[in-house]
Amino acid sequence: MSNIKIEWEKNGGLVPVVVQDVDSNEVLMLAYMNEEALNLTQSTKLAHYFSRSKNRIWKKGESSGHTQEVKEILIDCDNDTILLKVKQNGVACHTGRKSCFFTNFENNKEVLEVEKEPQYNFLDNLYHTLLDRKNADPKSSYVASLYHKGENSILKKVVEEAGEFSFAIKDDNNDDIIYEAADLLFHSLVALAYKNIHPEAILNELKRREGISGIEEKKQRKEK
Repeated sequence: MSNIKIEWEKNGGLVPVVVQDVDSNEVLMLAYMNEEALNLTQSTKLAHYFSRSKNRIWKKGESSGHTQEVKEILIDCDNDTILLKVKQNGVACHTGRKSCFFTNFENNKEVLEVEKEPQYNFLDNLYHTLLDRKNADPKSSYVASLYHKGENSILKKVVEEAGEFSFAIKDDNNDDIIYEAADLLFHSLVALAYKNIHPEAILNELKRREGISGIEEKKQRKEK
């Protein structure tokens, strides 16, 4: 183990990680690590990161199989940024491109082609689609129009859909209940994507509460 002291405290226990192809030196992606993710990366020689949106450690390629074999770990002069040199198995980007850096900032043109169609579960795929809509034309995308109008418009739709779901429950029509619940869930996911929070983080919070009574959970929350 290295005796270099990484400045974890600067960014709340996380440091940015630049990931570079060991052969071509092409920058593939930017991610974050906490101390546990770095230790896992060192011990397994496979890249592990901390997902801020999912609020957990994840191994690169755990779903897609596109793992990163770590060949070298470098630290910058301030001890607060890591450079990983890796052998990329498959592609680095969730869009199926070799690198996450594929859009020209000045003309918005994509400079890399999709090499492999990404495969995710439905919820993960929907979340990434919602993220992509942040850069879509508001005139051609309903979700993009919500993002363009801003937070208040998104929250207004969540409240509106919550009301319609409540009325559907009261009217006791199963088809309406399912339809309105889907609308409420969808707009809640739009709000989560707006804040870059993966729905898996919500599932993890529900799992954390398993076995804890609602009364005790609320008590713990008030004590924080």
